[in-house]
Amino acid sequence: MNSRKDATLILVIASIFSMAVISCGTIAHVEKDEAVNFKNYKTYSWVSENEKSLKDRHSNNLIDSHVKAAVAKELQKNGWIETRSKPEVLLDYDVMVEDNVKKENNPLYSRPFNRYYYNPATRRLTSFYYPSQLMGFESSEIPYKEGTLTLHMIDSKTNKLIWQGWSSDEVASRNISTRELNSRVKAILKKFNPLEG
Repeated sequence: MNSRKDATLILVIASIFSMAVISCGTIAHVEKDEAVNFKNYKTYSWVSENEKSLKDRHSNNLIDSHVKAAVAKELQKNGWIETRSKPEVLLDYDVMVEDNVKKENNPLYSRPFNRYYYNPATRRLTSFYYPSQLMGFESSEIPYKEGTLTLHMIDSKTNKLIWQGWSSDEVASRNISTRELNSRVKAILKKFNPLEG
């Protein structure tokens, strides 16, 4: 009986540990045009303010400067240079904070108890222990705010989207903090490898 409890306890602890490890990292997703050879690109510029306002990006001056600085830092690692004259790639981004709901299923267990029986043969009370048992699951919906950062790369000659990456995660407030922006930019551009083609 104890070995079964120990095995269950080890399984629960392992599950909690693996969920904690998975949730620590920021997850990013990317899509790219497979026909494009990214080795041919070395320069970039941001889409001008005339074409897309900060309001359209769901951004402000502070977020704008942080995103651009974080992206510049990551792209420099790949040898890309920001230029204002004839860039090969145009960059753009969107920031979105939305209300969302996550569903949780919490296990419900019965209370453990002891039951006493009178044994006429021994003329004694005998105790039987009944451990807690899984009764089912209780579903609950928890509201939270989800922040998403999306980066776009556009070929400046064809005006065609050639690469995009995005990362979504829970945020503490209506705005995404600088730390959260930096971690999303790193996660997204970690998946950008121009040397792959």
